[in-house]
Amino acid sequence: MIRAAEALAAVLALAPVPAIGQCAQLVHEAIPYTICETAAGDDLRLFLTDADGAPFGTFARIEAALAAQGLALGFAMNAGMYHPDRRPVGLYVEAGETRARLITSEGPGNFGMLPNGVFCIGAAGFSVIESRTFADTAPPCDYATQSGPMLVIDGALHPRFLPDSQSRNIRNGVGVSEDGQRAYFAISNQPVTFHEFGGLFRDALRVPQALYFDGNVSRLHAPELGRSDWGRQMGPVVGLVLPLPDAGG
Repeated sequence: MIRAAEALAAVLALAPVPAIGQCAQLVHEAIPYTICETAAGDDLRLFLTDADGAPFGTFARIEAALAAQGLALGFAMNAGMYHPDRRPVGLYVEAGETRARLITSEGPGNFGMLPNGVFCIGAAGFSVIESRTFADTAPPCDYATQSGPMLVIDGALHPRFLPDSQSRNIRNGVGVSEDGQRAYFAISNQPVTFHEFGGLFRDALRVPQALYFDGNVSRLHAPELGRSDWGRQMGPVVGLVLPLPDAGG
């Protein structure tokens, strides 16, 4: 269960406070979001390809592969940008294996709007690290995905976010608590600007570092909410893995 539940409830204004692995609704500045939380030590993984090397692409295919092992997704969402063949754009590490390299140069699109960053899942917890800092002092990551732009950097919004921007999309991303023991995954339930989305992480979730995942493809799988978004095939996916109830869970 979530530790310090009373403090988290005050921050998120959620009642009741969800258990780890569950997702809940949050309204921040009149915009509805869905937030999912997990804690260090939980079985949080990245997914890209199946045992035959074919991209999973959908939540259903990941669920099917896990079910064969007596496992299931507690929640999942797309976790970074990708090429047309669904190869990751930027660093991708799965089960300790680096499958795509880190990119530190500026480039087109949201990914190249520096600073961008890396979400890292390690034995000691979670981190969101600016990409050039990661290149210099990378921590050990069991799983890692690079995306961009950063949403929150040391408690401040990305310097290129404009309060009066007219660019709105359904957006999703991740923020990490200061101690690295909790990760918050958020998706907007209506189109938002970068400035509004970054403000959710900075002001409502109060995380010092947060990373954007996507806005063209933003989807959430949350079985306990009866939600599994669909659309075009995805690249990297992040998901919390739980035992199936009939497998001893």
